[in-house]
Amino acid sequence: MKLFLKKVLTFIITIATAFGIWFFFHDWIEHQILKLKGMYYIHKGDQAYAQDNMGKTLDYYTRGLNAYPKHYEAWFNLGNIYTVYEDYYSAVNAYQNAIKYNPKFVMARMNLGIIYSEELGFFDEAIEQFETIPEIKLWNLWIPFIYSNVKSIRGNKGIAYYNEGVAYKQKAMYLPLEQKYMMRQYLADAINAYTKSLKYLKRNYDVYYNRAVAHHLRGDTHLAGLDYCKAIELKPTRYEAHYNLAVLLRGMSKYRESISELQKAAYLISEAPNETSSVQSAYIFNVLNEVTRKFMNSSEYGVEKLTDKPIGSISYTYINGRIVADDDFDKAMMKNFKTCAGFDIFRKEENNERVDLF
Repeated sequence: MKLFLKKVLTFIITIATAFGIWFFFHDWIEHQILKLKGMYYIHKGDQAYAQDNMGKTLDYYTRGLNAYPKHYEAWFNLGNIYTVYEDYYSAVNAYQNAIKYNPKFVMARMNLGIIYSEELGFFDEAIEQFETIPEIKLWNLWIPFIYSNVKSIRGNKGIAYYNEGVAYKQKAMYLPLEQKYMMRQYLADAINAYTKSLKYLKRNYDVYYNRAVAHHLRGDTHLAGLDYCKAIELKPTRYEAHYNLAVLLRGMSKYRESISELQKAAYLISEAPNETSSVQSAYIFNVLNEVTRKFMNSSEYGVEKLTDKPIGSISYTYINGRIVADDDFDKAMMKNFKTCAGFDIFRKEENNERVDLF
């Protein structure tokens, strides 16, 4: 009898304890159950994501986040998927939720800013994200010979400043007519952001090239020229800087140097054919013909020997429908393409400005 009563009492105490726990910790227990359920579906979503099965990934992530919405990495992955499918507003919502649950999530802010700037035209919102990233305080973890996140933190700051510059440049270019007077200011803001970026991305072609474009649009020829030349030094086989520099030099009536850069741009386009290269190549050759005519009619041409070539020019041969270089081209190619035809002009302008300051 005593044993029976003891078992009954134990049962009552157990039930009472369980009821008490449920009564006082009901919300916490329910939250943990939902969290476990959510983590399970998100894990299944991660597996589907790794297998590139986007349909299942979306389904599992949606079910998982409905149960446990605080999983910021799942929101981030969801944003990436929506971006791939060009569902940009859904991507924005996903990245915003990732940031809501982890305000220091740098890559979510980066991707959100890029979507705002490049896809939706929300330039102010993009700039806000890019300005926030360098202010985020993250731990620098350095274990000698094992692990370091210092470079990644610095690199992300540089990329954020670069994207901020791109957003400011786009904002300047898409101003309504009644606000065109703000264009120079926004381009100056872009240049400032690119300059900050270079503190972290010291030898980055894209930063120098885009800063050159901003200077070019502002009409600052010697600063634009110096940055185009630096971009060419870093990536001599990218045609954009050669072509833009040629346009800049043409506007300065420096036809010999412009012809040299146009020749390089034309060659680089012909060596990397794509869907638009034929159109671009034809356009560059039209500009080259125009500049050549101007050069031949200029006083500069009159004092040159007829056998002289434009500065830094390359000898070409036309074989089987393609432009190819002469035999000695291979040895001199990289040196030639790295040579900025107008560099001395821009350095001279810069030195003259420094003299005027004193």
